[in-house]
Amino acid sequence: MVRSEHSQHELAIGYIMGMAYRKITALLQHRLKDYDITTEQWSVLHKIYNSDGLIQKEIADRTGKDKPTITRIIDLLESKGLVRKQAGERDRRSFVVFATERGRELICETLPIERGVNEEVKQLMDAEEYEKLVELLQRIHLQLGEESQNKG
Repeated sequence: MVRSEHSQHELAIGYIMGMAYRKITALLQHRLKDYDITTEQWSVLHKIYNSDGLIQKEIADRTGKDKPTITRIIDLLESKGLVRKQAGERDRRSFVVFATERGRELICETLPIERGVNEEVKQLMDAEEYEKLVELLQRIHLQLGEESQNKG
């Protein structure tokens, strides 16, 4: 029996996607190092910047992170002066989160960096391949999201 060049593990879609994700994230993290923010914190701050006034549960839903992780990230962003929390009007137990002026400035400064990393990845394929890749990843995301909601 002839062994293939790659193990079955290396050909598994989850493995390949995970490796690509980690490499892209590492590249963005390297580019953000002078801004004292991780890619995880940046993505949450970016979501808050785009939709000021969300409660933590909405931020968790929109970023695909669980509530304890979002709470930890928001607390870190607040300690850095990038967001502020205020008690919700309808439910005083929930907090509404807003980007501070400093947080908005940081996103404005770093958005070109994030876009540059995306552009570098895009340059690895032609436009048709890129569109197909995005389409397939969105399909996986949506269909697996529906499955997990139906199971819960």
